[in-house]
Amino acid sequence: MSVRVETADFDISAEMARLTAGNTGIGAVASFVGKVRDHVEGAPLTSMTLEHYAGMTEAELERIEAEAQRRFNLSASLIVHRVGDLKPGDNIVLVIACASHRQAAFAGAEYLMDYLKTRAPFWKKEVLANGDARWVEAHESDDAAAMAWQTSEK
Repeated sequence: MSVRVETADFDISAEMARLTAGNTGIGAVASFVGKVRDHVEGAPLTSMTLEHYAGMTEAELERIEAEAQRRFNLSASLIVHRVGDLKPGDNIVLVIACASHRQAAFAGAEYLMDYLKTRAPFWKKEVLANGDARWVEAHESDDAAAMAWQTSEK
């Protein structure tokens, strides 16, 4: 299992190199990097704070990762999620899925992100340039994406 929750930024290339080192059975690597945007609903964003429930968050990420590995026969996978205060342009999350073939790698990465957005216990607070702050609520589109995995092989 390869799951980390941390405040420090990550190096995408270094993480990918570590994950795939010595595994010549990997034929495909799919990755996703989530970043802090500089706006939300057209309003300028100055920062985002991510909070989590230590221990519970890691356990849920490990559960999600194990399910993805089983479901898509992944050779390796990685989830790195940052917490703390972030600025526009900062990295938030890195997901890497490795498999023998591209379809499994793509599907594994998409599955991991869909479930991260809906099941992982993170809380996000956005601070706008005008000083307003709000906690981010769940999006119906994220729930629908995760639900699609339950109703089809996507």
